[in-house]
Amino acid sequence: MTTTGPVRPLDLTDDATAAAVHRVGRAAYAVEAELIGFDGIPALRESLAEMRERPLRWLGIRGHDEGGEDGGLAGFLAWEEEGDGTVCVDRLCVDPAWFRKGVASQLLRALLAGAPSDRPVTVTTGAANAPAAALYGRLGFTRGEDFSPAPGLVMASFTLAPRAPRP
Repeated sequence: MTTTGPVRPLDLTDDATAAAVHRVGRAAYAVEAELIGFDGIPALRESLAEMRERPLRWLGIRGHDEGGEDGGLAGFLAWEEEGDGTVCVDRLCVDPAWFRKGVASQLLRALLAGAPSDRPVTVTTGAANAPAAALYGRLGFTRGEDFSPAPGLVMASFTLAPRAPRP
């Protein structure tokens, strides 16, 4: 698998799409659990039905092999808009077969291109997840305070300030 297609909205009412998102999410979160030394990540235990019930918007990108054949879902991003207008990235997951191929960057850039530029964008990740922290830093996010939502888990918060003033 060598190339990726365009970033597109995902429809989780489609059974095959939802199953692919669930599979990729579990695989990606299993790797993160190893990186951060914490296997209690809620998404690892989330059922397919629970995932589909979340009021999130979804973007995905498919991978392709050298011959152009569809290699399946390479990664996805899910977000929601909070009451104050903040765009909150709920999850950003890449199939481990697609790590280090720019999938996460493409997904985040697509979100940022479509999100209102006068709104902040926030995301959290395990504090020990160095690849994710580096990605957010490269894209202009500022690291905030770390916090511990559960014993044994330290999370890092990142914010991208609004890119244009509000009128």
